[in-house]
Amino acid sequence: MTTTGKRLLMVSPMLMAFALGVFLYQGIGQDPNYSESSLIGQPLPTFSGETLLAPSKAVTQADMLGQPALINVWATWCPTCRAEHEFLVDIAEQDEVRIFGVNYHDQRSGAQQWLQELGNPYVFSVFDPNGILGIELGVVGAPETYLIDAQGVVVDKLTGELNERTWPLLRSQYLSLLEETN
Repeated sequence: MTTTGKRLLMVSPMLMAFALGVFLYQGIGQDPNYSESSLIGQPLPTFSGETLLAPSKAVTQADMLGQPALINVWATWCPTCRAEHEFLVDIAEQDEVRIFGVNYHDQRSGAQQWLQELGNPYVFSVFDPNGILGIELGVVGAPETYLIDAQGVVVDKLTGELNERTWPLLRSQYLSLLEETN
């Protein structure tokens, strides 16, 4: 092997390591729970579905309008959803936050039992057993929480658990939207 060939073999791993370092550096300091969504600034997708608790009751995105709200994507198979559930119940009761659910890729009977046992923070939960609404929302995994304004425009999105650490930013936005509405 020539000297030039040996140098190229040595430089190549160094360049790859440098490029990887630059890529990883870009993510430092960013909160992994807050991710960009193509829906931010856009209205909720149009949908029609049935509620989890009353299968004969049809709902649409129009049923979520009129006041700011959270839309929480959840499932019984999701351990993080279970971890955040008590927090959702608390903010629905104590802060009087309007929360709508999207029960994502789940079984109706198990999800109904979950709400009966753990409490129901939702105005209603859309039953989405095939994940169609989840796809429309751009869900990458449960749980995800969307903040919408009174007209149904998506203001922000949280990927992951809503809790004492992640709630303050969404709460301040929610309260600002609520103040604008009243």
